[in-house]
Amino acid sequence: MNETKRILGIDWGTSNRRAYLVDAAGACLDSRADDQGMLAAGPDFGASLAALLDAMGIAPEVPVLASGMIGSAQGWRETPYLDAGVPLEDLPRHLVRVPMDASGRACLLVPGYRAHDDAGQVDVIRGEEMQLLGAVAGGRREGWFVLPGTHSKWVRLEDGVIRQVSTFMTGELFATLGKVGTLAPLMTGEDDDAAFAAGVDAGKQRAPLTHALFSVRARAVTGAMPAAQVRSFVSGLLIGAELVAALDLMDGAGGPVASIAAPKLHGFYAAAASRLGIALQPLDPDAIYRAALGVFLQHMDPP
Repeated sequence: MNETKRILGIDWGTSNRRAYLVDAAGACLDSRADDQGMLAAGPDFGASLAALLDAMGIAPEVPVLASGMIGSAQGWRETPYLDAGVPLEDLPRHLVRVPMDASGRACLLVPGYRAHDDAGQVDVIRGEEMQLLGAVAGGRREGWFVLPGTHSKWVRLEDGVIRQVSTFMTGELFATLGKVGTLAPLMTGEDDDAAFAAGVDAGKQRAPLTHALFSVRARAVTGAMPAAQVRSFVSGLLIGAELVAALDLMDGAGGPVASIAAPKLHGFYAAAASRLGIALQPLDPDAIYRAALGVFLQHMDPP
């Protein structure tokens, strides 16, 4: 492989954008993070990207690859979802080329995936396919993965092919409950490990989530729970409920679950999972994203 080859990969989400310049050996030569996500950068995404490339000093011959919500219907250009049966390693064959300007330079958008379960329910991923591809490139081709976040994803791979996807709005719901509604004024405390664990245990009881959430308010207003514990208890409750549902998805499947998350978020999920007998094995999200970029670089001609 030509060691002079480079690629700029951009994880372009709704609110934030992270860029990585990677060489053929997978080393990160430069990186940049900003708040120019899809909402802030639009509608002139080309100009926003050009400013980023200029700030990083990216040469015109370096290919630019973007994944995440930038390829959604609200983004730069909607990239159709691939069927889950398309192997992750085939992603380089399905990129969507979007011209940046009249010079002919373009950005390559990575498509997401759609999957159907046995009941016909549809689920999707957009952005997480890069991390899954990186895991496959690193030899992790089988088993269950959890990708916590605003929308937490549980994915099962078989030989590098997506077989199941299930999304939980755990992060979004937690953020919303902390901003609006009757629980919001109570969700101001600091992290409390004991309260978090108690919330996980409450989630294990499989009570209807809307009822369990109101019971948190009832405990606080009657003095049965200190208000300072509400935030951590709700976090544990939501993650616990997600993990209980994930156990049903896995149907007793053995082996650890690969967790792709920032260290703090992984810590919350690992602590909750241990109370349900689930072992989470952390994978570095930046490292496997860079590994995925290496897969794309292998399919590109040298400049």
